Amino acid sequence: MHWFGPEEWQAISLSLKVSLWASLLTLPVGIFTAYALARWEFPGKQLVNGLVHLPLILPPVVTGYLLLLTFGTQGVFGGFLQQFGIVLAFRWSGAALAAAIMGFPLMVRAIRLSIESVDPKLEEAAATLGANRFWSFATVTLPLILPGVIAGTILAFAKAMGEFGATITFVSNIPGQTQTLPSAIYAFLQVPGGESAALRLVLISVVIAMSALILSELLARRTSKRIGGR
Repeated sequence: MHWFGPEEWQAISLSLKVSLWASLLTLPVGIFTAYALARWEFPGKQLVNGLVHLPLILPPVVTGYLLLLTFGTQGVFGGFLQQFGIVLAFRWSGAALAAAIMGFPLMVRAIRLSIESVDPKLEEAAATLGANRFWSFATVTLPLILPGVIAGTILAFAKAMGEFGATITFVSNIPGQTQTLPSAIYAFLQVPGGESAALRLVLISVVIAMSALILSELLARRTSKRIGGR
């Protein structure tokens, strides 16, 4: 229990908290976006698809700077939210927002691939029986894409755990408040004698990331077998 110091435990617990909120809060939006890109045709679809995947190709620092311009206290949305006492910049909630945006493309891609593998005729059959579009999705499509939903959620969680550039740009690196695992590793490497603490955090990062990926695979396989056995 004494292997990690108080500052290290704070970074670990904060990273888990940020990643959990980032992945769970974006899940409904991720499912809706994936369904829209997989099933609907609408003007600007390619633009939406590009915007969804933009965080994957932009330097993370650029994403963080754009978040600062948009959700900072002087930003358009940030200034509006501040009127209601909601401040994201330099807060753990801002770290969750940055992590959510960086992990969102991975979530959407995994869920979209699952939706595209489902025969649209199944939804059409449900519609002929009187089910509306939402009920057709909830009772037919959603159970079939659960493996993709699980995989996408856990991939987004793992990505959020490793997010550094956008997070440190948007919320800085404040111990106990915004210092996540990657930020803590960076901070320890900047001080003499901090290499051992950084190595411990690197190891725990690898363990958490690998555990998330293995759990994703196991849950997806179990769900697929259960669906296939119906």
